[in-house]
Amino acid sequence: MNLQKERIFITGIGTGVGKTIVSACVTEALNAGYWKPVQAGLDEGTDTQTVASLISRPGVCQPEAYRLQMPASPHLAARSEAMTISQAHLLSHEALSYDGPLVIEGAGGLMVPLNDTLFTIDFIKALHARVIIVAQNYLGSINHSLLTAMALQQANIPVVGWIFNGDTHTNEADIVRWSHLAHIGRVSQASVPDKAFVQEQAAQLRPGLIKHLQA
Repeated sequence: MNLQKERIFITGIGTGVGKTIVSACVTEALNAGYWKPVQAGLDEGTDTQTVASLISRPGVCQPEAYRLQMPASPHLAARSEAMTISQAHLLSHEALSYDGPLVIEGAGGLMVPLNDTLFTIDFIKALHARVIIVAQNYLGSINHSLLTAMALQQANIPVVGWIFNGDTHTNEADIVRWSHLAHIGRVSQASVPDKAFVQEQAAQLRPGLIKHLQA
């Protein structure tokens, strides 16, 4: 399979499970572009800035379609600025013309609303993207993981597989088995991730990514 124009959407089983670090590692592993369509919350820096600081080719990071001040659900952050996030605007964004595989990082999980009628899962389907699910172990993570997998499967959205983030846990094998989705790899825990960490993790992820993207 030619990965040149592949769109790979990174979603999480919830908020704060490590999507941005995983996105940086996948971007590095595939020599891909990176795009965060909607950034909600600017005071502590953006996910695009974080990824650019961690990868070897920061110029591949594409500009956001929406940069919103409030750190909240995108529909609420947009509403606070008297605007509405438009799927048409997202789908016509210059980032989608990137010449190469493109890693697209979502906000939170699948059912995060982008406006009053559009959820992240709807946007993924409109993108014709394949999905990598990022999971992390915590109390309730099995439920959140399997609900995420089920929603994607019921929507007939192709899933590349799982990337687990953080410390290894026995839950991983059960989640993979119950979901019938591939285990791509994992990103180790790092207190302060840097470029060297991302390059190391990317090298470990690359074989699994290529294998399952080409399956």
